[in-house]
Amino acid sequence: MTGHRLEVADVFRAHQEQFLQRWGHALSDQQGKVLRDIGLCRTAALGTHLERCDRCSYETVAYDSCRNRHCPKCQSSARDRWLIKQAASLLPVPYAHVVFTIPEQLAPLALRNQRLFYSPLFRAASETLLEIAADPRRLGARIGVLAVLHTWSQNLQHHPHQHCLVPAGGLALDHSRWVATRRRGFFIPVRVLSRMFRGKLLAFLKQSYRRNELCFVGKLAELSTPRAFHTLLGTLRRTEWVVYSKPPFGT
Repeated sequence: MTGHRLEVADVFRAHQEQFLQRWGHALSDQQGKVLRDIGLCRTAALGTHLERCDRCSYETVAYDSCRNRHCPKCQSSARDRWLIKQAASLLPVPYAHVVFTIPEQLAPLALRNQRLFYSPLFRAASETLLEIAADPRRLGARIGVLAVLHTWSQNLQHHPHQHCLVPAGGLALDHSRWVATRRRGFFIPVRVLSRMFRGKLLAFLKQSYRRNELCFVGKLAELSTPRAFHTLLGTLRRTEWVVYSKPPFGT
């Protein structure tokens, strides 16, 4: 008999109370719900259901899953279905894997204002790709983009960045033909992408600040004044942001 394999839920159940005592004040309602859901996933607390074999009619009682999209245990099948669906829509053309990252100075603002930050992040990245690809000096075509948000790095540190799968070509602006890239590798220089992306995201954040939509609490309080906030944006506007392109995984 094999031993129990340690799961994320085991860690949550063992250390949840200790974690909440120290960091509970910093969690959003959504993060708190994720913590509770994963800890209770497939336990008696969520109820049970009856499973029956369709061949031998064997029956067993199983615990219900939390169905939280962040749960690594019960959402793996949903993830696999999503991947199959996306793979079916891929075109028979080369693709590029483009990654948009933000400076570390913006990470705390993103963590505290997730909905107000990540929506402009998607918009800035997609508009950058679409606008530059449509430029006759680049490709002169309409392209498609599949974008996925990652909020952590490989060492599980908070590091928001966006992965985009982009075809190396697109539909002519008059819809008459397919326009394939003539460049070796990705057809848009990453520096061009980086600077337009930087300008767009900073402009969107500036609009949110003017509308008093952003939340500044804790260490972010020092950025709440117009002078401090615009000084930060000015500093970030003068730095080079990291955007890079590489072949997709598995190619």
